[in-house]
Amino acid sequence: MRLFACALVLACASSSFALEPKDVWLVVNKNVPASREVADYYIAKRGVPKGNVVELDLPKGEDVSRADYDAKLAAPLRDALKDKKDKVKVLVTTYGVPLRVGQQQPSEDEKLALAKLRPELAELRKKLAELRDKKADAKEIAVVQQQVQGLESRERRLTHAESQASVDSELMLLWWDKYPLVLWVNNPLSTRASETYRKASAPVVMVSRLDGPSVEIAKRLVDDAIATEKVGLKGKAVIDARGIKFDPKGEPSGTGYAGYDESMRETAALLEKAGLTVELDDKNDVLKPGAAKNVALYCGWYSHANFVDCCEYERGAVAWHLASSEAVTLRNSDSKVWCPNLLKKGVCATLGPVAEPYTVGFPKPAEFFGLLATGEYTLVECYSRTMLFCSWMTVLVGDPLYNPYKGAGKLKASDVPLSPKGAKR
Repeated sequence: MRLFACALVLACASSSFALEPKDVWLVVNKNVPASREVADYYIAKRGVPKGNVVELDLPKGEDVSRADYDAKLAAPLRDALKDKKDKVKVLVTTYGVPLRVGQQQPSEDEKLALAKLRPELAELRKKLAELRDKKADAKEIAVVQQQVQGLESRERRLTHAESQASVDSELMLLWWDKYPLVLWVNNPLSTRASETYRKASAPVVMVSRLDGPSVEIAKRLVDDAIATEKVGLKGKAVIDARGIKFDPKGEPSGTGYAGYDESMRETAALLEKAGLTVELDDKNDVLKPGAAKNVALYCGWYSHANFVDCCEYERGAVAWHLASSEAVTLRNSDSKVWCPNLLKKGVCATLGPVAEPYTVGFPKPAEFFGLLATGEYTLVECYSRTMLFCSWMTVLVGDPLYNPYKGAGKLKASDVPLSPKGAKR
């Protein structure tokens, strides 16, 4: 089955409904009083029905084991909402709900298979090293190397390597009975998903999070969203690309470093078309501290787990930094990763990964910010349409109903092409 269609523009999967407060349900950790406090605050401010809350008995930290996720989070949440499946469009995880799901543990049968496989793999690796040392025939080396790779692939499947994920990304698949916990699951909500795949898939839920280094910050995300919507988001866009040339022949999918760097440059062009003042830095170095003021939108890379205070943000700003670990924590105020620091600096919404996501684990900047600038979609819709994967690493932090350019967008969804231009779909 072809999972991703060759759509020309992101308008191909236009919304069939406008999100309303009644479509939003909040997930609360009953063991963290502030979790309910944030939920009640959101209900009061956004007019969400008071009954749209599910309280769960969850661990207090940012991590939850896979077993506890299944037994204490996903299963009871699914049971609580089973009669409302068609009404639950958006889930909001609140301050105190775990952030990251741990790796799936091998079953007893898988442990037995691993015990048998690993000595065989060790012998083959030893044989391969010996063949290379004595500079054996290339064909013989290739055969043994292929055998090693085959066993390594089976070992990854048996150990469920890279089966950890963000809680929120897993919750997108709340209504899916079973799905593989090897890497990711293609997102049926993505504008790149084929109509065939979308129709064949169980329902998918959009998810965002009201969280941060403090309860006050989690509440501020709501206040800033509502206040900004009344006057429109003011300020400029700052795009910090790296000057990596994109060649569709060398990177046909556009999902590597060059493709994402090109997408940042395309972001700058789109936002200029939308009437925003845009500052594009296309040099490899990350922007210096204090480089930009009056910033409404920011996207840049690559200062890994090393926040740089490069911008002063306007109220309602949406900002994220593309790097591998920028949401490994949201609540640790002393962390140097980007997401909690951006929240401390006053941004209204951000996103980042809870573990290594690979570049393709991020939305294409031009697609995400392009849709946001249309004013036609809420924050959670822009995110859900531009993320390729569920059951993976990224988390969106912010009021899902936030629409900073509502009624003031100068782009149409049809103006926002798939990015980067020239990549295969």
